[in-house]
Amino acid sequence: MSATTYDQLCATLREVSLLSSTESALSWDQETYMPAKALAFRANQMSWLSGKAHSIATGRMMQKLLDKAHTMKMRDPKAAANLKVMTHDFKRAAKIPSKLIIEESDTASHAKHAWIEARKQSDFTPFAPHLEKLLSLARRKADLWGYADEPYDALLETFERGARTREIAALFAKLKPDLAQIARAAVEHGKSIRPNLLRGNYPITKQQQLNAEIAASIGFDFDAGRIDTTTHPFCTTLGPRDVRLTTRYDEKDFTSSLFGVLHEAGHGLYEQGLPEEDFGLPSGRACSLGIHESQSRLWENHVGRSRPFWQRWLPRAAEIFPQLRKISLEDFLATITRAEYSFIRVEADEATYDLHILLRFAIERRMVRGDLAVKDVPEAWNAEFKDLFGMTPPDAARGCLQDIHWSMGGLGYFATYTLGNLNAAQLYATASKQRSISKAIERADYAPLLAWLREKVHVHGGAALPGEIMEGATGKPTDARHHLKHLRERFVG
Repeated sequence: MSATTYDQLCATLREVSLLSSTESALSWDQETYMPAKALAFRANQMSWLSGKAHSIATGRMMQKLLDKAHTMKMRDPKAAANLKVMTHDFKRAAKIPSKLIIEESDTASHAKHAWIEARKQSDFTPFAPHLEKLLSLARRKADLWGYADEPYDALLETFERGARTREIAALFAKLKPDLAQIARAAVEHGKSIRPNLLRGNYPITKQQQLNAEIAASIGFDFDAGRIDTTTHPFCTTLGPRDVRLTTRYDEKDFTSSLFGVLHEAGHGLYEQGLPEEDFGLPSGRACSLGIHESQSRLWENHVGRSRPFWQRWLPRAAEIFPQLRKISLEDFLATITRAEYSFIRVEADEATYDLHILLRFAIERRMVRGDLAVKDVPEAWNAEFKDLFGMTPPDAARGCLQDIHWSMGGLGYFATYTLGNLNAAQLYATASKQRSISKAIERADYAPLLAWLREKVHVHGGAALPGEIMEGATGKPTDARHHLKHLRERFVG
């Protein structure tokens, strides 16, 4: 294949990335600093950018370049891999008309605002019409894309290439008894641990200081990123050297924002580790959400809740928050790994977290299939929650309104969180077998671990399938046994 044709393809995708990253910047501002009255115009800005990016990505020039590329021989393996993903993406994107993309972006902008207000009021009713519209748009896209077994397949493909709903459902059904048993044992043990040991007065400015020090220590580059405040923590990339983390603060519990930062910094480390020169190309973007989430969960849980980590950081935390000086390392570790059933997913411990994902996957799948009407979501949510956790959410804010993802049109998304947990455990177990890495981890030196992740995961970007990255890094496909082993060792003994 001639360099000219491939270069033209890359130039076209980089033009699309300029528009998409600009939209991301506006979205980040909307979630952090935008005044409420700016919403209507912001929705117009973002929907125009979405439509423009889509029209270029699916235009006749892109089609001509791809057709020409496939008639030529490819010598560069990365270029060949990129071309394969470019073709896959083009075929999917070309099936969706630009007017539908514009409509979805505009709907999501208004839906996010409606979700924020509905959550404040703990009333699902004002958000329901917006979810109806987003669900209708998702079904229309699924029908246009086509699917193997059910519409949810088409949505899942957007976030986890190559995954199938029935395979995820079978995996979750197999996992459910083990996860429920581990959760029960962990929660029972948690009753013997004082729940409010760390409650105190933690000024936000001092939390920000500790959070920044810890994020920098694990490798997050603040010359290429920053941390801000939002309602729902997230990480977004505005450019190859511009990664934004967000968190929220509880002045009575510094660990809430800290573990949020560790989680989002895990995402940020992945984004900062992608090949900068390939930004806008498949090889310069994340592989999938299941791989992305593996990075955040690895740093948040396997690193951030470990003994070596706090042997290093508890003394520093006590310097910033003197009330921690009276708390022993053993009591601190017991507290931050204490399990209990909770209503809020983002505040859930490792032992119960995946049960939240099983619930959301089941609810989403039923909605997309048409088996569950939007108006019945709160009741169905509460019934599923009662079955999994043995308790009923007291209100919608702690029930079906707690997550932002539906308001963003993120249907088909939630299964990737548990896939991320499975991948995280498997990657961490594999990396830890290397003596140089395990020895460094014992000293709370995570540079070798990050270097291993850069080499085995980050460098490939999205030019490979999730399964290919996992097999290349660990020698095997994603296997639940590493995650279950980790949970049993940490919570059951």
